[in-house]
Amino acid sequence: MKTQARILAEQLNDIKESGKLAPRSGSLPTWCPGCGYFGIHQGINECISTMGLPLHQVVTVSGIGCAGRYPFFSKTYGLHTVHGRALPAATGVKLGNPNLTVFAVGGDGDGLAIGGAHLPHIARRNIDVNYILFDNSIYGLTKGQPSPTSALGSKTKASPYGTVDKPLNATLMALAYGASFVARLFAGDPKSITEALIEGVRNPGFSFFHIYTTCVTFDKTFKTWTHLKEWTHPLPSDYDASDLRLAFNQVLEDDFSLGVIFRKKD
Repeated sequence: MKTQARILAEQLNDIKESGKLAPRSGSLPTWCPGCGYFGIHQGINECISTMGLPLHQVVTVSGIGCAGRYPFFSKTYGLHTVHGRALPAATGVKLGNPNLTVFAVGGDGDGLAIGGAHLPHIARRNIDVNYILFDNSIYGLTKGQPSPTSALGSKTKASPYGTVDKPLNATLMALAYGASFVARLFAGDPKSITEALIEGVRNPGFSFFHIYTTCVTFDKTFKTWTHLKEWTHPLPSDYDASDLRLAFNQVLEDDFSLGVIFRKKD
């Protein structure tokens, strides 16, 4: 009878031989055990391997934060830029070589606070960049301050009486700014992340992926695994992602429906 260790070893060998680990670098991710970023990492790598994207023709651009070191964990070309500047750097990469597949990655603090002014312009210009927002609603790298997407009343070391700032809705912002592809996803479902990324990469314009995730170290009350699994659910089966007005209504009425929210008709 095979031991559990033997079974796991064989499964790992099958994964290695499948080529699914090819996009991963030799540097292991430095995120906290249990962090949702591992699921996002898996989804991105599955997208690259499933689509057969040549690694030398893929560029991953990051800013600062827990997602900032992402390019180190990937065998693609990468740029680790300054705080909030992943999108302008990614724009430069794409305009410099339109044949490249470009991913920009970053957290809610990096992308919606110091970097928030860049989202409307890359969206309205419809630059062919795939922007993946890791939204855990907290500043994890700098020890748990409230972020632009923290819930009202969130208590942290920096807001011991609860934050009084109304949270931003990143999905709604992307729709309003004119992104041609918008998806909202959950880090606990890497398969759906992969499927949405494949569709978004094929979109000839700006694609935005708003991914709900966790900070297991500093958030024990809001975006926990338990809560996100309870709150999130698929879009209605008859949902029409080509209807922009419907997309706005869906996002305004339901914060936790997941899937491709909007895709612009050709």
